[in-house]
Amino acid sequence: MHFATEFWLSRLCFQRALGGIYLIAFLIAANQFIPLLGARGLQPVRLFVRHVPFRRAPSLFYLNCSDQFITATIWCGVGLSCFALMGFSESFGLGVSMLTWALLWIIYLSLVNVGQTFYGFGWETMLAETGFLAIFLGSSDTRPPAIVMWLIVWVLFRTMFGAGMIKVRADPCWRDLTCLFYHYETQPLPNPLSWYLHHAPRWFHKAGVLFNHFTELIVPWFYFAPAPLCYWAGAITVVFQITLILSGNLSWLNYITILLCIPCFDDRFFSRLLLIPHSVPHHLIVPHTIAVSFVTAIVLALSWRPARNLFSRRQLMNASFEPLHLVNTYGAFGAVTRERLEVVIKGTDAEFADASAEWREYEFKGKPGDVNRLPCIVSPYHWKLDWQMWF
Repeated sequence: MHFATEFWLSRLCFQRALGGIYLIAFLIAANQFIPLLGARGLQPVRLFVRHVPFRRAPSLFYLNCSDQFITATIWCGVGLSCFALMGFSESFGLGVSMLTWALLWIIYLSLVNVGQTFYGFGWETMLAETGFLAIFLGSSDTRPPAIVMWLIVWVLFRTMFGAGMIKVRADPCWRDLTCLFYHYETQPLPNPLSWYLHHAPRWFHKAGVLFNHFTELIVPWFYFAPAPLCYWAGAITVVFQITLILSGNLSWLNYITILLCIPCFDDRFFSRLLLIPHSVPHHLIVPHTIAVSFVTAIVLALSWRPARNLFSRRQLMNASFEPLHLVNTYGAFGAVTRERLEVVIKGTDAEFADASAEWREYEFKGKPGDVNRLPCIVSPYHWKLDWQMWF
């Protein structure tokens, strides 16, 4: 990957895919945000905004945190996601493109910043950071700014290398290659293949850990290499993410990581797959150049602490250093649980909860419960409460 490379087709794929990720994220919010964080939810937003100042968690919901306003805002996000997914955001010039992606970023950032426990996952801040960079990619009639594509690759590098470093530092089972003896069984939301993978031979599990270390600790350095090395690095990462999708339900974490791999492939690669006639302007227009220069300076200035964190003995996992989540740290499964314990919640409709009362277990939609029920396929959707029951 280098600055002389063209990224028109890469940008096209990236923007469509990001629109799809946004759509999934907003549909999850449409179904779950109010029950979890609404006026009668488990962690009401109205209490959060009352005790946390705006400067620490900028959000539209400091203006109005009613369930009706939150719901309307989320559905605006759904509509804008569809607008971007279908390519309309790039069809009406630079202004419409930047406005669309800016609104998507503002709305989703507003959800993340008041989402508390239920929006504290790494993929939420990954979407916030990636969505911010997407504002500056430009419309279909502009030249794709190579520097923004590099900044997206920088997100990918921190995601993968951060995950690798937290593993080898935090849990000895990643160093003695035994983590996968347990992971498939004890991960938050197993899927139908998890049982079979858990019972695979131990040499298979150890080979899987070695592949994990290779992909997360060595491959990321080649994202910045010229083609075809960056192609191979991107392809290996995509294959790795597909194996994770097949082995468990990790929400859209793996999907957004695949999205971040797209800038590893330039138009020389995509032109073999996509026959879309187009012309690329020779230069960025002045306002676009100014905006790209400004965001590049901001990201570089904010990258010092996340970069230092990668090599720190006290590495933070999935942490943000400023309230806009512009440059963050990432990681996954620094510690692997050795034994699966399930919380069972029961209720009764008996008038008196005595020994004669009949108690019935509440079944979660995604969390394992009834041992006779096959684990479900959830990803890229995410049952937030089910996931939290794992902790």
